[in-house]
This record gives sequence, C-alpha cells and structure tokens, in this order.
Amino acid sequence: MIVCVAEKPSVGAYIANVLGAKQRKDGYFEGNGYQVTWTFGHLCALLDPQEYTDQWKAWSLSSLPMIPPRFSIKVSGDEGVHKQFNVIKSLIAEADEVINCGDAGQEGELIQRWVYQQAGCKCPVKRLWVNSLTEEAIREGFRQLKDQSEYQHLYEAGMMRAIGDWLLGMNATRAYTIRYARGTGKDRQVLSVGRVQTPTLALVVKRQAEIDHFVPRTYWELKTNYRDTLFNAQLPVEEGEYAITSEEQGQALVDSIKDLPLVITSVEKKKGTEFAPKLYDLTSLQVDCNKKYSFSAEQTLQLIQSLYEKRLTTYPRVDTTYLSDDIYPKVPGTLAGIKDYFPQVAPLLGAKLPKSKKVFDNKKVTDHHAIIPTGQRPDAMTADEKKVYDLVALHFIAAFYPECEVSNTTVLAKAGEIDFKVTGREVLEPGWRAVFDKDPDPSDKPDEAEKSEETENAKSLPSFTKGESGPHAPLLKEKTTTPPKYYTEATLLRAMETAGKTVENDELREAMKENGIGRPSTRAAIIEKLYQRKYIQKQGKSLRATQVGIDLIHTIISPLLKSAELTGLWEKKLREIERGEYQAQDFLTELKEMTSGVVKDVKTNKAGMLCPVCRQGLIIRGNTRYGCSRWREGCTYAEPF
Repeated sequence: MIVCVAEKPSVGAYIANVLGAKQRKDGYFEGNGYQVTWTFGHLCALLDPQEYTDQWKAWSLSSLPMIPPRFSIKVSGDEGVHKQFNVIKSLIAEADEVINCGDAGQEGELIQRWVYQQAGCKCPVKRLWVNSLTEEAIREGFRQLKDQSEYQHLYEAGMMRAIGDWLLGMNATRAYTIRYARGTGKDRQVLSVGRVQTPTLALVVKRQAEIDHFVPRTYWELKTNYRDTLFNAQLPVEEGEYAITSEEQGQALVDSIKDLPLVITSVEKKKGTEFAPKLYDLTSLQVDCNKKYSFSAEQTLQLIQSLYEKRLTTYPRVDTTYLSDDIYPKVPGTLAGIKDYFPQVAPLLGAKLPKSKKVFDNKKVTDHHAIIPTGQRPDAMTADEKKVYDLVALHFIAAFYPECEVSNTTVLAKAGEIDFKVTGREVLEPGWRAVFDKDPDPSDKPDEAEKSEETENAKSLPSFTKGESGPHAPLLKEKTTTPPKYYTEATLLRAMETAGKTVENDELREAMKENGIGRPSTRAAIIEKLYQRKYIQKQGKSLRATQVGIDLIHTIISPLLKSAELTGLWEKKLREIERGEYQAQDFLTELKEMTSGVVKDVKTNKAGMLCPVCRQGLIIRGNTRYGCSRWREGCTYAEPF
C-alpha cells in the first residue's frame, strides 16, 4: 500500500479524489492502492527546555545558555493531534512506500520529515512537488515524484531555522526576563525575544524615535508660472541643505526676475516605455492588499491560501515574481479559462503572446514561480477572496499586453541668472494600462500621504518652442520639512524584505530578498505576534510601538538580536544551506556561539540592576562607566567596565 500524507484534511481529501481513494476511514481515505492521510500543521515540535533536563525547569541565569547536546522532537498538541499522529504512524508502519504531499516549501518539508521520524518510518519516501492543486497539476506531480533525498538541503535549512529560533528565543527570553523583567514569580512579565520578531520590532521603535525627535525646518522654493505651467527654479544647493532658507533671501530672488522675461532655452522630448507591473510574490501581494483594501498581512495570507486550496491560484508562499520557461506554453490555456470573467483577455486570445525576460526567467525561479491564476473557473469566492483574486489575475493578464508607450518632455528656461525646469509626461499608447482602466493598478498608486507636487506635472505640457519668451509670475512657496512616516503593514513588510533598507527600485529589491528577515510565509505571523504580545498597536493604518515594546528594545544590548541587517545575513546563510552551498553543521556551530554570546552579554552587563549603594535607583551605562540613575540625587555609585 502507498501512503500519502497531505498538509491538511481539505488537501488530503482532494488528492484522494484525484487518486481514486474514495473510501472514507477514520483519519484517512483508502482505495486504488492508496491510503491518503494528513497532518494538522505542526504535529511535531522540538522539546521544551525542561524536557531535556530537570536543571532547565527553573528560570535562572546560572542555567544559561541552554544548548542540548542533541535536539529531539515530540508530538505537540491536544488529544486530537495525538490521535491523528497515531493514525499516520499505524499507516506508515504497514506501508510499502510513503509519498510526502506536504506544503511544497521549507516549513512544509520540516513538518513532514519530523512526523516520519517520530513515526519510525522505515520504507522509501517520495516527494510530491506541485505549484497548484488542480487535478492536472496533481496528476503531473505524481508522474514526476522524486526521492526524498533530493530535498535533503531543504529539510536541513528548515531544521536549522527551527533550532536557531529555539536557541536564541529560549535563551534570550529567559536571560532578559530574569535580569530585566518587572515583578516576580507568576506576576513577572515575560520579555519575549525572538530571532525575527525582535529586529522587526526594532525597526518600528527606531522609526518612531526618528519621528518623536524630528525637528522641522522651514525653507522656501522659488517657482514661476508661465503659460499656466509651474516651473521650478534650479538653484545650487549643498547636500543636506536648502537653497532658500529665509523669506528675505527668497523675496530678493523674486524681485530680481519679476520684471524680466522667461526665456525657453531647451525643449526635449523623449519617447519611452513603461513595463507592466511585476507578477506577485507573497510580500508584494500583501503590500498591495494593505494599500488598496487595508487587509492585514495575515488576512491576505489566509485569503490567498484559501484561493490556492480552492485551486484558483498557484502556490502562494513564494518570494519570486517570475515564471519558469515551462509555464509559457500553458499561458493560452490559463487565459482561456478566465476569459469569461475578464474581458481584458479577449485581445490576447489567438495572438502570439510575448515572452519577456521580465516575466519568464528560469534563473529567478527555484522551487516555485510567481502567484498566478490556474485557469480554473473562478467561482465560489467570498467578496474578499475575489478582491485578492482579481489583483492576481489582472497582473497576470497585463504581463502579456504591449508595453505602455509614453512621451517624456523636459523644458528648461531662464529668467535673468536663474534657471528653471519643468517636466511632463504623456501616455501615447496605454498598452497594459488598459487592463487596469476600471481597477487601477495599486502598485502604481502612491498612498494619499505620499502624493506631492511632483504629481502636478505628471501630465502633458503645453507646446513650448525653444527661444520663445514672455512675462511670468514668480512666487515663493514656504515649505516645512516633514518627519519620516510611521510604518504601515505594507511598508513594514517591505522593510523586512530588504532588511530595513529603503528600496524603491524593483530590480534592486529583487536582489536584496536574499538578505531579508523572515520568510514570505512567516512575516505575517511575526507581525501578528508583535500585536499579540502588545509590543505594537495599530492607529489607523500606522503601526506604533507600545511603551512595553520600546522598553524591550532599549533593554536589549546584543546587536544581533535587534539588527535587521545582521538577521538578514543569517537568513542568507539559511538560503545557502537550502541550495547546498553552506553546511548545516557549520551553521549550527555558529548558532551555539551566537547564543552563548547573547547570554554572556546579559550576565556581564549590570545596566538595569538595582543600585547596590542607594538600593533605589537602577544601574545605567555611560560611555566608560556604570552609574546610578539617581546620581542627580547624590548617589555615589560608579564602576568602570
């Protein structure tokens, strides 16, 4: 008998139907030589500290760091979870072959492998790897089963991620809670520290501090109105400074040119093209759904996961916006399947579809391609699912439309000794933009708060001629510098993707994904965890760090724990393990050293402890010495470090 283990009951039921295993049993389906069963998420997990040794039951600094000589797993969950595990175990014990039908990703591989280990699996294991749950994709996947050994690196990366989270999370949480948390016993506040959640929280806290300490500056811009077009003065300015820093200075410039004609010195028109928006990976879909519909990252993940399980879209937990070459011949069929729901498909039917490297690139696709429709009839969707599905489908359709042709105009002018400039843009042929006529592309629209005067001239200009001149109306515009914007879920996801660096360019963002913090599949859960632990809260769309979250980040002394960049480098190594370019054992050695270093930092740092002299203040850290927070009240405690 061949035993198939799916990721959840609904997926198991569909696979069973495709395979002809129609007989329902307790916890599995059977028939046609197959038994199809399923897991419930993480059936197995690493042991808790106290399950390794009694010495780790009590929380004490002396017992840290906790580094098991060998990590072990257990069945984790309620009675229902244990019952289902026993079903899987009994089926595997009698199986001739097991087929891993789990989620086709790092986490899914880990979940399944641990179940097989705990069940004592001895028979051969094959791997089903599919990009969608359509019947065609599943049948094709079963024709191309691979041996489990081909996914060993994927499993090792998932295991190192879990062990890393355990080592740093368990040790850092205990260390910081013991040393710095308020209260005692059951009333003691637990300071939860995590490998990804803490640097993510640090991003929010840092941005909030920048806003809180922002000092606005007033400056002026010189503009002039000529033929109902606003030209901007091009004044010399040093980096970080403003050309006009006082109203008197600006008025003097206005007075110097107001009676002089404005002369057009150059008119340059360049034709250009705009490419269609990229296909979706999970993060970009979460970003657009947050911008357009205010969906949380977790909500979008649930919606796109549901669409995947309804066989309407492909595998969602991806970090690429490209398709592999083998998808190209299937595109006409996919488009034909959704033509009745999207009239924009009609011009593409029967036409030769373009094959752009901006869409198809095998080098940019590893295990899964970008999120696209499967071509199944998009029926039985909730209202919110339809919103997400439409975004995915419209981006897919737009990818095969012609490029948008534009004309970019730059006009230079001069009044006296002052140069002026204005730019304009005109759409000559809308191309792919026609796909979004009724539903504008969200990735092309700035948030309301991001709109600026620069958008005023993002339109066609009057016809100017070089050498023409005439009267104009110079004016001063008073401006005030504005603080950075609070993170929204959309911008925080982007910051996690780029390890905290602000990146507007899509190509550069793609290159930086390797160093992002967290995985596309886990970032939503990390943000939710920060909400649950009351480290952040939402005000409108803005994310604000709570005082508890701010205090935690200020308490943490180890840069490893709160640096998005350092955590991003760690993520890069995990990806290298997945590709077989870095040894898991070497990474484990690094993990143990990092963990020991974090604990040592806490043990040797006296900041935050009760002052030994006055017994009222707390020890604070200066540049070279420790001191008491009550030094202004006369406490004499001081000690070098």
